[in-house]
Amino acid sequence: MLQFPKWKIALVLLVALWGGIWATPNLLSRDTTDQMPSWWQPVSLGLDLQGGSYLLLEVDTAYVKREHLSAMVETLRATLRKEKVRYSELGISGLDSVKVRISDEAERERVRPELRKLDPEAQFEAGEGGLFTFTYPTPVMAKRINQAVDQSIGIVRRRVDELGTREPSIQRQGVDRIIVQLPGVKNPEHIKSLLGKTAKLTFHLVDDTTTPDEAVRGRVPSGSMLLPSVEQERGMPSHYVVKKRVEVGGDMLTDAQPTFRDGRPVVSFRFSVAGGKRFADTTSAASGKLLAIVLDDKVISAPRINEPILGGAGEISGSFSVQGAQDLALLLRAGALPAPLVVLEERTVGPDLGADSIQAGAVASGVGLLLVVVFMVVIYGTLGALANVALVLNLVILLALMSVLGATLTLPGIAGIVLTMGMAVDANVLIYERMREEQRSGRSIISTIQVSFERAFGTILDANLTTLAAAALLFQFGSGPVRGFAVTLSLGLLTSMFTAIMVTRLMVATWVRLRRPKTLPL
Repeated sequence: MLQFPKWKIALVLLVALWGGIWATPNLLSRDTTDQMPSWWQPVSLGLDLQGGSYLLLEVDTAYVKREHLSAMVETLRATLRKEKVRYSELGISGLDSVKVRISDEAERERVRPELRKLDPEAQFEAGEGGLFTFTYPTPVMAKRINQAVDQSIGIVRRRVDELGTREPSIQRQGVDRIIVQLPGVKNPEHIKSLLGKTAKLTFHLVDDTTTPDEAVRGRVPSGSMLLPSVEQERGMPSHYVVKKRVEVGGDMLTDAQPTFRDGRPVVSFRFSVAGGKRFADTTSAASGKLLAIVLDDKVISAPRINEPILGGAGEISGSFSVQGAQDLALLLRAGALPAPLVVLEERTVGPDLGADSIQAGAVASGVGLLLVVVFMVVIYGTLGALANVALVLNLVILLALMSVLGATLTLPGIAGIVLTMGMAVDANVLIYERMREEQRSGRSIISTIQVSFERAFGTILDANLTTLAAAALLFQFGSGPVRGFAVTLSLGLLTSMFTAIMVTRLMVATWVRLRRPKTLPL
């Protein structure tokens, strides 16, 4: 009698039961599934099926270069002041160089070794008249840009996640672009405003040696800068003169939450241990002075330091609305972007278009399934019907895997499922054709079945591995729709091998034991 180990029977039943449980939410309405636990949810629909918003963002690479060069300028200035060296013409030259001139030859020779060690990545050159140049090669700048784009993707993801958007897709495109797909978001304006803000928060002391009016006329002291204020409507100054030195940076914040103070929305924040110490030192040394809170080069508040703030926490007050306070707190928690993001393209996919795509995909899947079922029954009879049962179970397990892995179903993903249905029965065709050959050679039914499954396994494995390798390459190097197709195709190959070999063999063995046929109906 045909043998089928009990552990294999148990495995098939367990996988079938597991697949049925995990695929169940996909058959229910969205209202019903929203009430289910988070670990038991249907397959998430992509932007092309559910509708939503599509944004193509570009990182300002010129800003990244300027920021890197500006940091080098400040490092040079601090080093030369520390060494008490007189200098001139310190500044940025082009988009890859920093220059400084040291006229005194003795001072030039004394400080030259220190300048060489400032940045090993820069090419250091000494020109005529004491002109020193630090030039950054193209690979160094490309590395900085790559780091800025990677950091921007992480921050964009945190900001979108804070909004509670379900299953967003955020991925890199090319050198400096980011694709953001937000299923279910019909109005992207709020998200665009959040993603477009750099949210670079810094704390500076206000320069009290001059007035904003004098600074507007061009009398800005060295080491200070004139910044606009956002508090003009509250009767506050339109500009502030603040010192360039950053007392505490926003990167030292650990938390920020919207709250209320005297009935007005404010944002409370908390520093890390190191940030809290620097904040305490600053407020202790500058008691009675104004502390400017600067966000993206605009002063949002400039409170007076009445006493040292030692708890590592504080509040940002200003002309905030409730939504404005919530947005600022979100931006501070997510972190500052290393460079501004420019919206290059924006598209909105309506839910009607998504519903049409789902309907078209369902029709295509249904027609494909029907054709496969009819073909198998006509060509292989009873054994073809058993292969069809395995095919249905294959689709159930495929949906279950996508749900467990958190994969997003897209329109190309539906194409992958339709292709999987056709490929799922390929293994059964190979096995059944082998059965015909073995039966013609005079083997018994049991021997025919055992030999056919065993000898066809190698061919099935080879064929599926080559296709799986191609799908893996599509997933690795593709993006968007290509990846959606690769995911369903890869999972479908794995599930079809299990159902075609394990499930079909169990059903054939059970059918032979129950019916005891003299020949196979092939």
